[in-house]
Amino acid sequence: MKTPLDRTQAPNTHLDISRRQVLGSMVGLSCAGAFGLPAFAAAASPADWAELVRTARGQKVYFNAWGGSDRINAYIGWAARELKAQFGIELIHVKVSDIAQTVARVIQELERGKTQGGSVDMLWLNGENFARLKRQGALLGPFTAKLPNMRLVDTAGKPTTLVDFGEPTDGLEAPWGMAQLSFFADSQRLPSAPKTVGEWLSLARANPGQLTYPQPPDFHGTTWLKQWLMALAPNPAAVHQAWTAAAFDAATEPLWKYLDVLHPHLWRSGQQFPQNAAAIRQGVADQSLLIGITFNPNEAASEIAAGRLPRTVRTFQLSGGTIANTHFLAIPKNATSPAAAQVAINFLLSPNAQARKADIGIWGDPTVLDLAALSPAEQAAFPTRNAPGALLDPQPPLPEPHASWVQPLENAWRARYAR
Repeated sequence: MKTPLDRTQAPNTHLDISRRQVLGSMVGLSCAGAFGLPAFAAAASPADWAELVRTARGQKVYFNAWGGSDRINAYIGWAARELKAQFGIELIHVKVSDIAQTVARVIQELERGKTQGGSVDMLWLNGENFARLKRQGALLGPFTAKLPNMRLVDTAGKPTTLVDFGEPTDGLEAPWGMAQLSFFADSQRLPSAPKTVGEWLSLARANPGQLTYPQPPDFHGTTWLKQWLMALAPNPAAVHQAWTAAAFDAATEPLWKYLDVLHPHLWRSGQQFPQNAAAIRQGVADQSLLIGITFNPNEAASEIAAGRLPRTVRTFQLSGGTIANTHFLAIPKNATSPAAAQVAINFLLSPNAQARKADIGIWGDPTVLDLAALSPAEQAAFPTRNAPGALLDPQPPLPEPHASWVQPLENAWRARYAR
């Protein structure tokens, strides 16, 4: 009788079924607007949009966004200069370490009756932070259909632009950038990258101590767990429904059996785990580890361009797809400058702003736009896949498991494996 571990050694049937189920979930999500979800606001007429742009001139937009990256901060600084020059809008980057604190402040202001003149005009968020604001009715909108550049977003090919960690966006937040779980390795050390969880286990056995993943609840570590959970679960579709104890036990049993076998072959025999993806990236650079992990398919190319990884590093994804999500921009209901915030968001969705953001020398954040909808000149501004380290064989984006699974998964992992 084959065990779940035997299945990972010969994964074709099991993983093909999983892939069909998960992709089927994505199709359902991408068509959500056609099946009774609240309709977005009607598109603004050119005259209405022109009036909103006139209203926005001279306003200040307090943009609460993560401030932990010099590259991202520099990009936002460029956008602020462009908004000032083109629209007379002053974009002020309020650098935060945890957007959940901003979310709490918005909700507190509204609960205290501050329905106008709020301290936040725009914020960068996704996942539970969006869901919390949506539940509280704390967001302006629906507004995205009013943005002229929203028509350029690839909502069909990138369904996570309309569904945020299982929660329909309903026009309350605008997609800004894409993320998808990816891996990278030096092709001189690893000519053939593992494309299934079974191949990953085989590689670990053949190269003891040279593979690992970040320790949950680090974001990348938890995402690694979710990816392996979806690959091994008997019914992958279950993880896209609200958590129940019975569904969790059934879905995770093969995962724990797999990890029990895998961990002894990992870095430090699975007794310790790196704290974050940056530590693993450094391990790839100094050749103590074989495979790095990232949620940005352009990261390796950016690191090569910066001279921190060798030019022989290649990016890859698992066959059949990897977990993906979109990060978004939203406007609180009590924003002081909602008109200017909408103009700012529309600018950040423009081909020029999206191409600059996608440039590996600037940020390297994948675009939400449908390049086929752009003019040839606009398309030419986007980076090509020819850069060293770029992802050459992209796999389908898979939706995140339901947010309610994250905490139980992290808790269960910690109980079994944390030292």
